[in-house]
Amino acid sequence: MADAIIRGLAMAIATTPLLIACGGGKADNPGPINSPQCSGSSCGVQGPPASNGTAAALCPATADIVKSTFLGGAGSGEVVQINIDATAMTYTLKWLESPIPLRTGTVTPTRAGTQITGAVIHPPTGTLPTAEQTRCAFILGAGTGTAAGDGQPYTTPGFANNPNPPMIFVGQGVAGGGIPGATVQFDGLSIPLIGSGIGAVPNRHFDFYPFLGFASTTTDITKLPGTYNGLLYHLAPSGNYSTVATNTVETFDASGTCTSSNTANPNYSPNAGGCLTTGNPLTLNSNGYFDSQQAPQIVQQFQLPLVGATGKSGTAHMILGQVNGATVPLVVRTGFINLGTAPLHLDAKVDDESGIAMLAAATPLASGGFDGGYVGADSNFKYTATLIQGAVGTFINPSTSAGESGFGLGYGLPSPGLVGVQDAKGKTGFAIASGGLYAIEIQGAENDGIASTSANADTPSTPYFGIGAQISK
Repeated sequence: MADAIIRGLAMAIATTPLLIACGGGKADNPGPINSPQCSGSSCGVQGPPASNGTAAALCPATADIVKSTFLGGAGSGEVVQINIDATAMTYTLKWLESPIPLRTGTVTPTRAGTQITGAVIHPPTGTLPTAEQTRCAFILGAGTGTAAGDGQPYTTPGFANNPNPPMIFVGQGVAGGGIPGATVQFDGLSIPLIGSGIGAVPNRHFDFYPFLGFASTTTDITKLPGTYNGLLYHLAPSGNYSTVATNTVETFDASGTCTSSNTANPNYSPNAGGCLTTGNPLTLNSNGYFDSQQAPQIVQQFQLPLVGATGKSGTAHMILGQVNGATVPLVVRTGFINLGTAPLHLDAKVDDESGIAMLAAATPLASGGFDGGYVGADSNFKYTATLIQGAVGTFINPSTSAGESGFGLGYGLPSPGLVGVQDAKGKTGFAIASGGLYAIEIQGAENDGIASTSANADTPSTPYFGIGAQISK
């Protein structure tokens, strides 16, 4: 019976967009998580999501999908806009911000400003349970364009020999899944009297980078002021891809200035007001989102020059998504590297920490307040599904219909809307929800760890971070 329930849920939650985005327990000292621990069968699904029994369109009509260009962010620290023409079966994707180098073996220039076009195909028949699900899912083929950084052709991998391809699921107002990945590697610098291999980045291949985008965003800063719970996930390639996930409680005023009462971890470098998501006050750019210079750091940084390091060089970009009547801020941190002048590189600026954060308004959320089935992607570079029912949550593999990790939920923490999480192994974290989206971070390994096709074996599987869209209640 339990297997049948899980299988039915997996089929249901495979029908709408796979989404992402990426320490816990520090912001506002929320205290212990008093959520019920689960073990064995108690971590499983407690019942199928409710259904009204009627078939509903999962995405706009095929001819109308092209009318939306989705603006959003990726866990790679990239800001991306993507449009899919479901009639011509083509896509156009542009990286508006990016720390990802154009060429393997280098660190600059990056993909920022580069636009590619290519073909899409639907997943093969039988991959997804229904024809409607298949209609709303698009695998991205080889994209080609001229790189803005060096004026040379830039091409992403095609359909063939790609076991874990980027795939975008279009829904009602949101789209997500995976955008084209990259192979990242850098031998490091040789500096006289210091040594070689300084700042080296190990070789790592990512088939895709998890992505979340909005069909509707706003540049009206008056929609932002208020207090938010946030979950962040950042990665530093030069630190052997070390990762940090944490929570934050932050308040934005009408000028876009952020303040917080966070108790900063000694390893963190928040802004002057204590915030971890943004640095300087937000400024609107011409692409329809906001920039904040001197973005805070939550991962220990490798910096150049080695003496008198210049500190924070990354930029935080805030996209104000509009979904289901809610404003959902998505913050992308884009790392910055300028290796400076050889041989001593005294004018170098290196801050390669990149990542993503979701914010949710700090409003009370009672048990059952975000019950339902969700679908998303996570820091394991996998697509995943989640069922939330009161005090119990379950991760489900949508391709195998198998239940994976389970966790308990604890409501009523001091920051309204912040929900405590504890998995079957006692690892703790937090969850937030807004506008039908939810994010989760757990200081433990979940769902069998990193996808083998997306990263090297030594990529950290702890902490865990994911974000998803609700598709059933």
